[in-house]
Amino acid sequence: MSLKVGITGGIGSGKSAICDIFRILGVPVFNSDLEGRLLLEEDKEVKEAVIRLFGEKAYSSDGKPDRKYIASRAFADADKLAKLNGVIHPAVEKRFNDWCTTHSKAAYVIKEAAILVESGSYKHLDVLVVVSAPEELRIKRTSERDKITREEVLKRSRNQLPPEELQKFAQYTVVNDGETALIPQVMNLHAILKEKAAHP
Repeated sequence: MSLKVGITGGIGSGKSAICDIFRILGVPVFNSDLEGRLLLEEDKEVKEAVIRLFGEKAYSSDGKPDRKYIASRAFADADKLAKLNGVIHPAVEKRFNDWCTTHSKAAYVIKEAAILVESGSYKHLDVLVVVSAPEELRIKRTSERDKITREEVLKRSRNQLPPEELQKFAQYTVVNDGETALIPQVMNLHAILKEKAAHP
């Protein structure tokens, strides 16, 4: 079975950019956030649970989830967010386990997720990597990417542990501050992880 590596970091830290480099190196990457979005669209049980939580407005007439509406309701209510995560995370975890089976020949696989530590799913992984970036840069990246205000970014980031807390759980850190070169950091980590996979 492959070594399971988690990559996490605060909102806007640039996890996807790091994972793209790993993909180029031929490492299978499971994007938890993307899988969660697919489940919202495709999984009947998930859909029903989301409608129970947020009402019929959570989905448009064509059956597509209204992500902005769901996010605005979830991030405004910690209890509802916890319940939403309680629906999505187990379903994503099941997909990840099935996916790992299909990639069992790889030396190691990566699970990319925003709240690996907060959800407790990091405990099922062999290695945890944290992507770190200064807060102001993370806010700028997220507001530009998601077309949301600074306040909305801060509201979302309050549901995540601060980077310095995340690092207490991680074995490795990748610095994505816009100045430190990413490729050498990833290449070095790739070599370490291949070695770790070869000699567990």
